[in-house]
Amino acid sequence: MENQDQNYITSESILELYGDYILNHGEKPKNVYLFAKENGFEEKEFYHFFSGFEHMEREIFNHLFKKSLELAAEVNISEEVTAKEKLLNVYFIFFENLTMNRSLILSLLGKDRMENAKVLKSLKKTHQQFISTLDFNEWEILRKAEKIRNFNEKSRQQALWLHLVSCIEFWKKDTSPDFEKTDIFIEKTIDTGFELIDNEPLKKLLDLGKFLWKEHR
Repeated sequence: MENQDQNYITSESILELYGDYILNHGEKPKNVYLFAKENGFEEKEFYHFFSGFEHMEREIFNHLFKKSLELAAEVNISEEVTAKEKLLNVYFIFFENLTMNRSLILSLLGKDRMENAKVLKSLKKTHQQFISTLDFNEWEILRKAEKIRNFNEKSRQQALWLHLVSCIEFWKKDTSPDFEKTDIFIEKTIDTGFELIDNEPLKKLLDLGKFLWKEHR
């Protein structure tokens, strides 16, 4: 491969090259030097953006989520879009991006929670920043439930983060066409999680329970 123009090397282009390498070789590069040399740029250019391969793998998930936020912003800009709808719009686009890169994402996600926690570290920070922009006071459940309205910011961010992780775990195991059951899972869990004070909370809980039971038969 011919040497690439120094100006061409960006964090995004390196992420793409790294993803291509893993998919084509079925393993990580031996080291940064060989990876850079094979792709026609200097090793020092790599370190302008990343400290190593682990750092870069964390940024792949973060990059996909930030791209999802950018795309969702085009529809979330309207004042008529509720906080819950904004959340759903971002999640649906994010999981579409995960699906577009499914082979790579599955290879990067670990087999246990500790591994996942490491690779999702950067994503968690960006996710928390996004959650902090949502106006939870406009949600009907928060107008009705004093206990939930007083839920502090940190606890709310953590609860929603654990929800996103559970959605990723579900998506990993989803075998439905176009992973349509993941979309259903996302919507139903958000409904039951944030509309328990609705007029039909029991119906929604039973509906979710039946759905989860079918998925694990």
